[in-house]
Amino acid sequence: MTGRAGLPLKWASKKDGFKEAGVEVEFSWLDYLPSMDAYAAGKVDGVMVTNGDALVTGASGAKGKIIFLMDYSNGNDKIIAKPGIKKLTDLKGKKIGLEVTLVEHLLLLKGLEKFGMKQSDVTLVNFPTNETPQALASGQVDAVGAWYPSSGEALAAVPGSTTVLSSADFPGLIYDTMYVSPQSLSARKEDWAKVAKVWYRISDYVKDPKTQADAVKIMAAKVGVKAEDYAKAIPGTYFLSLSEAKARFKKGEGLDSIYGSTATANKFNVENAVYKESQKVEDYIDSSIMDSLK
Repeated sequence: MTGRAGLPLKWASKKDGFKEAGVEVEFSWLDYLPSMDAYAAGKVDGVMVTNGDALVTGASGAKGKIIFLMDYSNGNDKIIAKPGIKKLTDLKGKKIGLEVTLVEHLLLLKGLEKFGMKQSDVTLVNFPTNETPQALASGQVDAVGAWYPSSGEALAAVPGSTTVLSSADFPGLIYDTMYVSPQSLSARKEDWAKVAKVWYRISDYVKDPKTQADAVKIMAAKVGVKAEDYAKAIPGTYFLSLSEAKARFKKGEGLDSIYGSTATANKFNVENAVYKESQKVEDYIDSSIMDSLK
C-alpha cells in the first residue's frame, strides 16, 4: 500500500481473504484510525500500523507484537507549502496544518531539528489528514503535512505548491508493520509465519517490473485513483524484500533498525504527551518469525 489505510486481520472460519497452506484469513479494509480502534477493541487479531502507532495502541492498553515489516515511507509522507515557499526554513512563523501527534507531526519535527529550528518556530493547526488538501487550497494554513493519497491531492489542488520536506529525507523513520495480539501470536504462531511468507510474495510482486503494473492496477482501484497517478507514487513507499526486512530486525540505534526507529517514535510520543510513560521498545518487537523465514 502506498497510502496509509488500516488492514486488520482475523482468522476466518471460511475463505474470506486468502488461503495459504490451510490458513484462512479474513481481511477488513478500514480507514487508518478505525483500524486501530478495531484492534484495541479485540475485534481483530492483528492490524497493519506504523511502528510509532503500535506504541500508541499498546500504551492505551492493547499490547501487541510487531512480527514483520512491510515497507517504510520513502517520500509519500510530505510537508507541502503554498506557492512562494520553497524550503522548510521559510515556514518560520507560519501555520502548518496536519494531524497532530501522528507521523506527519514526527516528520516535521525531525525536519525542523535538521535545520536548527524548533516546534515553537511554527504554529500547528490540527486537521484530519484527508482534510489537509482543502486546508491548503483555502488558505487556512501556509503548509500541510499529509501522506498519500492526500499529499498528492494537496499538490494537485494548489498549483505551484512545493514539497519542502518528505520521508525520503529520513528513510526508516516511518515503518509499516504487522502488529498482532500476544494471545493470537502464541496460539497461531505457525499460521502467522505463513501470513508473513505471503506478504513477502506480495512485496516481490509489487517490486518486480514484470508484475508491477498489475499490482498498481489493483492498489489504485482500492484507493480510488488512476493507475497512472498511483504508479508515480510507488517510489514513495519502499517495499521491503524478506532479506531487507530481516536486516532491519537487527538491533540498532539508527533508523535502519526497527528498534532504533521505534525508539525515536517513543521519544516523540512521550514528549508530545501522546502517552505519559515511556514504552519499552523491546517488548513490542518479536523477531522469532522473521528469524525463522528463509
